Amino acid sequence: MDPETAGKARHAAYVAEQATASATRAAASPLLRAIPAAVLAAMQQDHDADELEKQLAECAVQAEQLGNARYFHGRPPTRQECAEVVEQDRCGKPVTRAMFLGRQKHVLALQCAEEVLKELWPAPFSVEQRYRFYPNARFLETISREKEARLIAEGCTEDLRGTIKPDLVLHGDRNLLEAVLTLDFKFPCPDTNPPRWTEYGSNSPYAYESQGAIYEKALGGRAVLVSPKTGVEPFKR
Repeated sequence: MDPETAGKARHAAYVAEQATASATRAAASPLLRAIPAAVLAAMQQDHDADELEKQLAECAVQAEQLGNARYFHGRPPTRQECAEVVEQDRCGKPVTRAMFLGRQKHVLALQCAEEVLKELWPAPFSVEQRYRFYPNARFLETISREKEARLIAEGCTEDLRGTIKPDLVLHGDRNLLEAVLTLDFKFPCPDTNPPRWTEYGSNSPYAYESQGAIYEKALGGRAVLVSPKTGVEPFKR
């Protein structure tokens, strides 16, 4: 075999080997299965998608540990402690310790995740962007930070009813109304509870539907749950 033919054969073998390796990783990785091939191809290095999944899961673990260290000297709160009412919100509704801790851990997780995405995600992403979704019309619009703050400051109104606010929305291009992945961090309290998507109540425009399902209907792409114990889990339809 002449050198040119041998070189082409080696290249073809390398390409086949890389394709097989990518397929094997995709079969093993929940996040890889959820990312379209075109976006995977735009990632800087072949291992970046694996690293993205690993680091996002680590952000959840780190937030859980830091939150517990801050309030419970490193131990997880008990079921009774999670259920205790620790304050009231601006509308006078009770806030349990589980809710309070969840908010604190979300702040930590999102700070971590934003740094990870700046390094590894090849396209724009949105952090805690609020949207208004009209399910019957299949119409979605963003709500600006200023308008959201104004609606909240105006008091306990219904003006935010029917809106969604995912933790992270990863876009494939500059269309900020479409998602490749929509991610929510979940911090069950106590930590023996399984992480799960919220189910909307009877008074919601999305009554009895799962949060993950609404994210996918509104934004497209896949909805993904990230938690300390189970890592990265795409929504199961």
